[in-house]
Amino acid sequence: MIVEINPSEARPIYLQIMDEVYRAVVVGELAPHEPLPSVRDLAGRLAINPNTVKQAYRELEREGVVYTRRGMGTFVSDGLAPRAGRDRLARQIARRALREAYRSGIDGEELLEAIRREGSPERGRNDSGEDGS
Repeated sequence: MIVEINPSEARPIYLQIMDEVYRAVVVGELAPHEPLPSVRDLAGRLAINPNTVKQAYRELEREGVVYTRRGMGTFVSDGLAPRAGRDRLARQIARRALREAYRSGIDGEELLEAIRREGSPERGRNDSGEDGS
């Protein structure tokens, strides 16, 4: 499992870890009963305090996304409904996009219209990702 965090982002790191684990579960990168990296391992890879990883894992367990087996580690639960998980993941992505849009002076309607344009098959994009106009 690949976990990416952004230390300069306003959201606390433990929430970023939670989102990354949740995303990995929803998209099938982590299967039910598959182990998560140990707290020490993940903290070492991310160069963060192990307590931050512990906090993320505790919250994920409280939400029913993972479970802990004493002495064995933390594992993915099998109770996450795929549709509910995708809906939650979409809302998380939307919140992050809105936060970034507001910081850039763009309101929700402008962002939504830009997403619609980018998502349309006839959007006329070139290889650089810029509008063809």
